[in-house]
Amino acid sequence: MSLEELMAGERLPTTLVGIAGEYFVAAELSRRGYVASITLRNTRGIDILASNRDATKSVGIQVKTKLGVEAKWIMAKKAETDLAPNLFYVFVAFRDFDPPQFFIVPRDVVAKFVREGHQRWLSTPGRGGRAHQDSDVRIFRDPAGKYRDRWDLLGLD
Repeated sequence: MSLEELMAGERLPTTLVGIAGEYFVAAELSRRGYVASITLRNTRGIDILASNRDATKSVGIQVKTKLGVEAKWIMAKKAETDLAPNLFYVFVAFRDFDPPQFFIVPRDVVAKFVREGHQRWLSTPGRGGRAHQDSDVRIFRDPAGKYRDRWDLLGLD
């Protein structure tokens, strides 16, 4: 039985999936020799603060987690403009009972990708040739795996 089938039976709340992703990211950062602190839920846009051991370099991380095999995450419109130096997304994909996959992407890369992708979607015809209606939903994808396990992009070494 796959993880998706198991989760479909009890319908694991998305909040718990998200929290699991944060802990997996913090664990992976710790395993790699970094200091990782999960923030309180009221810290806007930053789920984990990470630094090197002597705290001379640090980054803020927002974690986005999903169940499934496709490297595709649903984002909000604010991802288009949510920019700041030293901020990253770590996208987590839980696939069955395999170890999670991590995709480490700078915030400006995500902003550009979702902004341009949404504009392309708006400019292409939808069903029956009708124009797509604008919404706050955005999508980030990394089908080629360009950002998979790119922990080096955090610049903490």
